[in-house]
Amino acid sequence: MKPIYIDYLNALDIETLDMTDAEIVEAVEAGLVAQGNGQTVIEPRVHLEPDPSFNGHFNVLRGYVAPLDAAGVKIVGDYVDNYLHGLPSEFGILNLFDPRTGTPRAILDATVITDMRTGAVTAIGAKHLAKKTSKVLGHVGARGTAYWNVRLLDHLFDFDEIRVHSRRPESRDSFAAKLSADLGKKVTAVADWRACVEGADIVVEASRLPEPQPLLKTAWIKPGGLVMPYGTMSAVELSLTDIMAKIVVDDWGQCKGGKFGSLRAHVETGRLSEQTLHAELGQIAAGLKPGRQSDDETILFWHRGLSLSDI
Repeated sequence: MKPIYIDYLNALDIETLDMTDAEIVEAVEAGLVAQGNGQTVIEPRVHLEPDPSFNGHFNVLRGYVAPLDAAGVKIVGDYVDNYLHGLPSEFGILNLFDPRTGTPRAILDATVITDMRTGAVTAIGAKHLAKKTSKVLGHVGARGTAYWNVRLLDHLFDFDEIRVHSRRPESRDSFAAKLSADLGKKVTAVADWRACVEGADIVVEASRLPEPQPLLKTAWIKPGGLVMPYGTMSAVELSLTDIMAKIVVDDWGQCKGGKFGSLRAHVETGRLSEQTLHAELGQIAAGLKPGRQSDDETILFWHRGLSLSDI
């Protein structure tokens, strides 16, 4: 048998690639378009919780992207207390395969890839669903994916005002300082959810709650705004979906099942269903369904994370 060579890219290799904001967004949107056109296979993620006392779990994401001729499996750990050890909350490994023979092609450190692709999906969601004139961003959460949310959203919208909040003052202050330095504009750390969210054109909720708690109030959402909640535990009120003209998700198959997710209670109570769902983002990116159609639409986009985006 001829030898099989497997490429390996560690975190330093990924960093050396120095991908631009535009390259990241373009790559992830290509995957969404393929999904919208029915050129992908997405298996709903599965979870492994080694021990509840560890306060974390593993996600296993699986997918196939026909235009790339690639299949992939990503395993990512999600551990809330990692900051106590000086570690990021998420570590990931992506395995790529030839979909026709099963031959392994590559193993990649997917920690930063996970952060980048999550930020890109957030930005692409806003590209299609937010008002073009959006100038105020309110972002709750300061974990790894949060940085790329703000950076890639600002790449598309060039905000006049960016507010960030997280539970720990040292976390939100350092997050705001890094963003201010990297974006070349003022980013304000605020002390509570309301000050962050109220009146913002785009709201992103990427909190790290140990259990569901409705900290983001429906009454604070600006009419015509875009809300993108994707925390592991729900931080929104059940009434949030009641004010929405459109509800969009990244993949309904993943959103309708499982124990985690920011809108889990909305699915379980029937507020979010195949009947109330407007579209998957890939259908909108592919031009098969409309995104925002007027400035007065208040829209919600929930994304759980796509293996396609990693691949």
